[in-house]
Amino acid sequence: MTHGSSIATKTTLAHQLAEYAHSLRYEDIPAPVVQEVKRRIIDSLGCAMGAIDSEPATIARRVSKWVDSNKGGATVIGTKHQTSPDLAAFANGILFRYLDFNDTYLSKEPAHPSDNIAAVLAAAESVKANGKDVITAIVLAYEIQCRLCDAASIRSRGWDHVTYGSFSTALACGKLFGLSVDQLVHAQGLAATPNNAMRQTRVGELSHWKGCAFANASRNGLFAALLAREGMTGPSEIFEGEMGFYKQISGEFQLAPLGGKNGQAFMFLNTYVKHFPAEYHSQSAIEAALELRPQIKSPDSIQSIHIDSFDAAVDIIAGFAEHWRPKSRETADHSMPYVVSAALVDGDITLESFTDERIRDPKLLEVVQKVAVSRHPEMNAGYPDGIPNRLTITLTDGTVLSKTISYPLGHCKNPMNDAQIEAKFRPLAARVFDERKIQQQLDALWKFEETTSVSSILALFDRGNGRAHGQ
Repeated sequence: MTHGSSIATKTTLAHQLAEYAHSLRYEDIPAPVVQEVKRRIIDSLGCAMGAIDSEPATIARRVSKWVDSNKGGATVIGTKHQTSPDLAAFANGILFRYLDFNDTYLSKEPAHPSDNIAAVLAAAESVKANGKDVITAIVLAYEIQCRLCDAASIRSRGWDHVTYGSFSTALACGKLFGLSVDQLVHAQGLAATPNNAMRQTRVGELSHWKGCAFANASRNGLFAALLAREGMTGPSEIFEGEMGFYKQISGEFQLAPLGGKNGQAFMFLNTYVKHFPAEYHSQSAIEAALELRPQIKSPDSIQSIHIDSFDAAVDIIAGFAEHWRPKSRETADHSMPYVVSAALVDGDITLESFTDERIRDPKLLEVVQKVAVSRHPEMNAGYPDGIPNRLTITLTDGTVLSKTISYPLGHCKNPMNDAQIEAKFRPLAARVFDERKIQQQLDALWKFEETTSVSSILALFDRGNGRAHGQ
């Protein structure tokens, strides 16, 4: 018996997850889930184009260029350059996440499950996996991350939600690498033991790292799967061990049955697409502001703005003084007072809502100071089934306007249709490409399950071709 086969008992959670990952097949995935995966790939690549020139993405691309990979490498999106798969996962993961415009799942622990897609694409490209393999791995990653988010809140214990990503990406990438069940168990230990992320990432004034944290988790998950593929063993009983995940990070929990087994539905269709580039808990408040705005003559006529909200929203996007006077894009798109005020003043929330000039505008900040946010039992009762926010605006003439929204556009109970997914993608892609290239991209992505080459798909996003502005 080799050292690599001396492994924890089959009753451990890591072994159960490994067996599930190993057994999942494309044929297990219903057609509506396959369609939704393609929609999320389109959505993520649109977000990537919108973030292509952001500072963190530019920094990550520079770092990725330190490594050239002519064998088993992966493309850095927006370029022809192939780097190591783990560095590609990091650089591309930042592109998907930076704008805070990619998809979301809300439960005991909130998450952005499309954060997994960058690592999946990098791993798939490195082993020349086909479109069906990629779709299967993405469904697997979503399933693992969302089920973990359902099981336990780690935010409440001081850990960042991206910590769960080390498991989901290690398993998804390990599946693409063709790992055995034992190797998949080792990959989880190798990914999770050294890579637990502190919640300090999202406290106070936020930094570049807010949009990089999961990219780093996915880089670590992919790297762990590579190590396991080469025969490295990981710590045993990563969840149940004496110094394991349960005792140190999450507390004990029970995982619900996983999708595709015994008629259990996949979690994928319970996740949400964002309509606005802002933290998800604010989406319904933004919609409410835009519905009330036609009844407001001017920002000067606003006397006060009150938002009744739920605990998670207050804790994450309305719990610090910085939320009333953000100094960075990262803080502004995670500020309920700011995004509601910007929606009322500007009539929309777009990428331009978060430029340095806009977040420092004194007239806009005057409105932000009129916002109060409070916890409300009625709103708590509606979460996480929905994200209920009640916006009450009192005008200087005494008029009181009120609107409550629970299921904003893009929520699984109010989903965008395919045309709306394209309508979100096109202006983001148009920051880089002309209309001919954008149509070519969409045509290929809607047929993603038919592709035999991830590289050929990512080549469509090389900025050397089809540029919109000669950049």
